[in-house]
Amino acid sequence: ALPVRTNHYLCPSLEKDGFVALTPYQGEIPKQEWESLEYFDWKSGGDTNFAPLASADGELECRGFWDKGKPDKGAMWTSNAAMAPTLKKYVEGIGANFGRVRIIKLEPATHEEAMRSFHRDDNNRLNPEGEGWVLRTWIELTDDPDSYMVLMDLDEDRLPIPSTERRVPLPQYTRFVVDTQRLWHVAVHRGTAPRYALITSVESTPQLDRWIQSQT
Repeated sequence: ALPVRTNHYLCPSLEKDGFVALTPYQGEIPKQEWESLEYFDWKSGGDTNFAPLASADGELECRGFWDKGKPDKGAMWTSNAAMAPTLKKYVEGIGANFGRVRIIKLEPATHEEAMRSFHRDDNNRLNPEGEGWVLRTWIELTDDPDSYMVLMDLDEDRLPIPSTERRVPLPQYTRFVVDTQRLWHVAVHRGTAPRYALITSVESTPQLDRWIQSQT
């Protein structure tokens, strides 16, 4: 039932495929910026835990912003953000209005196990029409080249189209932007240790599109 296209501004870079690969992150992100955070047992797309860096009101929680009567933007930094200054600076440097900012900790799974969690995201609940469509952007923090993100477009019944499958490898510092309300997606983590990645909800604006173009 999630809408695919509404009267919201969508970055032109995402119009065609709903996905843009960015150049890898340049620099180093210290491990303690994700290993020392407070995580919560919150299941989404597999056996997951999340460390919120920004939430609807700055509280350490993983609930959707709509529980606080807000769309997924206009976030406030949590106490975790003070322990992740590199990641906080990166998100602020995007120059977009951001919502949920979280580190995901994903346990290993087979392709078949992961695909049981194949899903689309509810990114735009309560998002006023005429404003920017909310997307998500990733940075892979751990080096998992044998793992991959599965993406599929959807048909007129909003079901995934297998012929559109794309697999995005997940080595360290891989970055991409996805319209996760449009595309079915799940990460298949084939490693032996947890995978960590930064996931940020960002609002579509012309400025965000210029940032995307500058990072490709």
